[in-house]
Amino acid sequence: MNFNLLLDNITSPALLFFILGILAVQLKSDLEIPPQSSKFISLYLLFSIGFKGGQELSHSHFDLNIAWAILFGISISIAIPFYTFFILKKKLGVENAGAIAASYGSVSAVTFVTAVSFLEVQKVTFNGHMVAIMALMEAPAIIVGVLLITWFQKNNTIKISEIAKHSFTNGSVLLILGSLLIGLLANQNQAEGIKPFTTDLFKGFLVIFLLDMGITSGKKLHDFIKNGWFTSLFALVIPFVNGCLVAYLSQFITPEIGDRFIFAVLAASASYIAVPAAMKIAVPKANPGLYLPMALAVTFPFNITIGLPVYYAVITML
Repeated sequence: MNFNLLLDNITSPALLFFILGILAVQLKSDLEIPPQSSKFISLYLLFSIGFKGGQELSHSHFDLNIAWAILFGISISIAIPFYTFFILKKKLGVENAGAIAASYGSVSAVTFVTAVSFLEVQKVTFNGHMVAIMALMEAPAIIVGVLLITWFQKNNTIKISEIAKHSFTNGSVLLILGSLLIGLLANQNQAEGIKPFTTDLFKGFLVIFLLDMGITSGKKLHDFIKNGWFTSLFALVIPFVNGCLVAYLSQFITPEIGDRFIFAVLAASASYIAVPAAMKIAVPKANPGLYLPMALAVTFPFNITIGLPVYYAVITML
C-alpha cells in the first residue's frame, strides 16, 4: 500500500475540517453551522455532483458496458442488506437489523463526493454514469430492508409500494436524479454558464459541510459507544470487507480505475440521509440511535481516513 497516499488523505483539508468539528464538540465549543445553511450546502453538493455527472453522461454512448455497470451497482445494493441482516438479526432484533442492513446496502452521497475529490487529487477520471448508479442504489437497499422485516415480522403491514415511492421521492435522491437529467439535457454552452457554481466552489462547500458532519458526529458519538462493541465492530469491519471485495470484483465489470474505485466506495459507504428518512416512516420501532451513529460517526470517518486509500491501493495492485 502507498503510505504517501494514506498520509495525503489524512492531511487533506476535508478530513481535517471533519476532525475539527468533532474536536469542537469535545471542547464544548459553541461552534455550529446554522441548520438552514447546512441544508443548503448539502443540497448544493447533491446538485453539483448530479449536474456534472449528467454532463459526463451526455458525452457517453449507452452501451452494454454501461448496462452491466448499472446491473452490478443495483446487485450490490441488494446483496449487502440481505447478508448483513442475518448477521445482525439475532443480536439486535428484526427491526434494527433491517434498518441497519438497509443503511449499509444504500450509499452515502457525501462519501461519494469525498471520493470524487480523492480521484481529482490522483488525477484519475471516472465516467458520468457512475453518478446515475449511485442514485439508483438508494432505493433497492431500502426496499430489501423493509421486505426482510416484513417477512420476519408478520404483523408489519407497511406497503412496499409506499416505501418504493418514498425512496425515489426522498429529497436527496430526487435532487441528484433531477440534476443528473438536467445535466444530461443541457448543452456544452449552457453548462459553461454555471460552471463557476458547479465546479469552482465545490471543494470549499465540501469542507464546510464536513465540518458540520464532524460536529454532528461528535454529538452522537457518546450515545453510540454505550451500545457496546458489536455495533462498533460491525460499522468498521463490514464496510471494509464490502469495499475490498467490490474493489476486486469490479475488475470483471470495467477496466476503468476511477469507476472501480467509485464502486468500491459505494459498497463500503452507509446512508445517513435517505435511509433514516425512509425507516422513520416504514419501521418506527427501529432505533435511530443505532443505525444513524453507526453510519455517520463510525463508518463515514473510517472510510474517508483509511478506507479510500486502501480501496484505491487494492484496485491499483490488481
